[in-house]
Amino acid sequence: MTSASVPLHELHCHLDGSVRPGTVADLARHQGIALNAPVERLVTAPASCGSLTRFLTYIDLPLRVLQTPDALRRAARELVEDWSADDVVYGETRFAPQLHGRRGMTQDEAVQAVAEGLAAGRRATGVRTGLLLCCLRHQTPEESLAVAETALRHRDQVAGLDLAGDERLHPATPHRAAFDLAHAAGLPCTVHAGEAAGADSMWEAIDVLGARRIGHGVRCVGEHALLDRLRRDGIALEMCPTSNVLTGAVSSLRAHPAARLLADGLAVTISTDARTTSATTLSQEFDRLRAAAGWTAEQDKLAQDHAAGAAFATTRPGTSGATRPMRS
Repeated sequence: MTSASVPLHELHCHLDGSVRPGTVADLARHQGIALNAPVERLVTAPASCGSLTRFLTYIDLPLRVLQTPDALRRAARELVEDWSADDVVYGETRFAPQLHGRRGMTQDEAVQAVAEGLAAGRRATGVRTGLLLCCLRHQTPEESLAVAETALRHRDQVAGLDLAGDERLHPATPHRAAFDLAHAAGLPCTVHAGEAAGADSMWEAIDVLGARRIGHGVRCVGEHALLDRLRRDGIALEMCPTSNVLTGAVSSLRAHPAARLLADGLAVTISTDARTTSATTLSQEFDRLRAAAGWTAEQDKLAQDHAAGAAFATTRPGTSGATRPMRS
């Protein structure tokens, strides 16, 4: 638990980057996939990782074993159990259902499997959950539109839409139709930006795709007009300190801008990004900020207040833990 003993909320957590190493090994064994090294080395990024491109390679094996509904259900249920052990009271996970069709699983089947796993975890732990679907920058506009359409077919289970990928190599604008569809249906959106590229990617996320939250956003420091816009519109920043160092988005935890931006009135939130790939928990993220950046109990509480206010899902009255998108 954080030093302030405040309830923890996690907004930015990729399912395929948060599968327990033991589960990856077990699924690989049952699926006949041989591992050429200890599983921990295959799924956890080293401290010397240094780039987003290399960081993402450590998700290749988890993605390979998450190609059946049973595997997705198990991973989602275990993530909720891990949140509970981490004192998280509300967690959002995100995944790209279009990446789980190697064995013929449809996007609808993938979403249903993850939703069922989250529901099982909720029943067992009481942790509230939200599910986001990811469009991918390197894919075509048509593929992103299909993801948005899948999200809308599962409105009772999907709380938001995301755009993930390397913004240095792939702009967000081609995916506008998918996000226009989400906005028309009242589905809130977040966009990865300001991680691999600078302020321009964040302006694009806000002005073109209508992002209510920004995934990471660490490269906004010193961009006064952008900071004013983020502050004025209350756009939450989903910062993931350990991951931001591993991907080279910031040079060190000591240099991470979360504390400065929080003090400057921005809606900074803290998440893990990928619990297994980054070898972290949400509690550890706060511990590391305290040790390296002078983070305080008051900042714990403020960041958690921002996270609770920026959550995309809430409990549906009359049901046990089911989620629905929050309305603006």
